[in-house]
Amino acid sequence: MATLRAATDSLLTRAGQLDDDAVRAPSALPGWTRGHVLAHLARNADALVNVLTGRPMYPSAEARDADIAAGAPRPLAEQLDDVRATAARLEKTAADIPADGWSARCELRGGVTDVMARIPFRRLVEVELHHVDLDAGYTLDQLPADFVAREIAFLSARFAGNEEVPPLSLSAPGGGTWTTGAAAGAAGAPVRVTGAPYALMGWLAGRTTGTGVRTEDGAALPTLPPL
Repeated sequence: MATLRAATDSLLTRAGQLDDDAVRAPSALPGWTRGHVLAHLARNADALVNVLTGRPMYPSAEARDADIAAGAPRPLAEQLDDVRATAARLEKTAADIPADGWSARCELRGGVTDVMARIPFRRLVEVELHHVDLDAGYTLDQLPADFVAREIAFLSARFAGNEEVPPLSLSAPGGGTWTTGAAAGAAGAPVRVTGAPYALMGWLAGRTTGTGVRTEDGAALPTLPPL
């Protein structure tokens, strides 16, 4: 939670250097302005409060999308106040959970379940990646190395066994190896992919189409399904 607080403060500081026109300008996410990104972050914090207190994450997918769209056009000051207040509410909710409560399972969107102890990291992923998505000067190569390594492992586990993804063997120069995708064998030999950790993570997270990442045999990178 301390790491999450620091990441949130960093995002708010950078976003605070924008102005109302910049908030209405496109973000790095197709179809979303920076206002959409900030509105999503606020509503995601509310949604994770729901998760931690045993309620549905969102009333519906349609309600989630409508809330983001409604919040996107707001002025910068209102956006920042919302992100700040909802982050504080999430932190207080987490602080009230007893130590033995973090091992309980909870439900997220689409029937996905996880242990409560993973919720702070899931929120950290939202904050760090959407900080990059603001397209305001924070880039993938500036992400903390420990976060990048953990997110690669998280995404590798998420794609593991997915028949839409060929067997992949990922490696970063100087250390770090991961496997993901369909099981090798019937699906063929693993495609060996290499790149700097932040580049591998950006590709797995759908933030790039493979910038800084290559296959060892020079073949085209596989197309990954959306998260």
